[in-house]
Amino acid sequence: MRLVILDNYDLASEWAAKYICNRIIQFRPGQDRYFTLGLPTGLPRNHPESYHSYMWNNFFKHIDIDPNNAHILDGNATDLQAECDAFEKKIKEAGGIDLFVGGIGPDGHIAFNEPGSSLVSRTRVKTLAMDTILANAKYFDGDLSKVPTMALTVGVGTVMDAREVMILITGAHKAFALYKAIEEGVNHMWTVSAFQQHPRTIFVCDEDATLELRVKTVKYFKGLMHVHNKLVDPLYSMKEANGRRLDQNSA
Repeated sequence: MRLVILDNYDLASEWAAKYICNRIIQFRPGQDRYFTLGLPTGLPRNHPESYHSYMWNNFFKHIDIDPNNAHILDGNATDLQAECDAFEKKIKEAGGIDLFVGGIGPDGHIAFNEPGSSLVSRTRVKTLAMDTILANAKYFDGDLSKVPTMALTVGVGTVMDAREVMILITGAHKAFALYKAIEEGVNHMWTVSAFQQHPRTIFVCDEDATLELRVKTVKYFKGLMHVHNKLVDPLYSMKEANGRRLDQNSA
């Protein structure tokens, strides 16, 4: 497990973005090597607050991607369980998830796997906790009656199957969740804690998110930043990719 601590939100976001860029280069995407997932909340696709709209407006329309290669759960499908099962099948057909990127709520939920969720759960329909509904009310003019109460979500087990997991945690309001995620044991009431058992997990946070951590924990991981920063060196992944090509060509 890696814990990358940056001074503030902007620096944490920049580090994560650079890391993702490097991983994309290493992945060497091609015609059959795209897979992006989203977590809709049952809103119409054209609703400004739907996950579909969010992903297209903030990501997809800014990059060179074939829309057919962007896979987002349909929260308005006639048979929601069939939609979830089909999504799991698509992940397997794509060869699995190479890098899962997500955030957490103040209660430590990952994706929409609310406290109490099974740590081996798969993509499914999930009832949202009141804290999550309240947190999302700001996107609906503060009107709780407009906030969806259920969502389709990948399960904890689905994410655990990814070859690598990056979790972004920023702000003092998520400090206790970060503490539960890395300094206490695995607990289904704090679903993010499951990733202690993942072979390749990176938590990226800002200083405010470390307020509940032990001083020794913070000092230890800050002492590793010279290693972590090599992961976002713009030449790092190019060298790795070129090395792999040379190995393949000589094989």
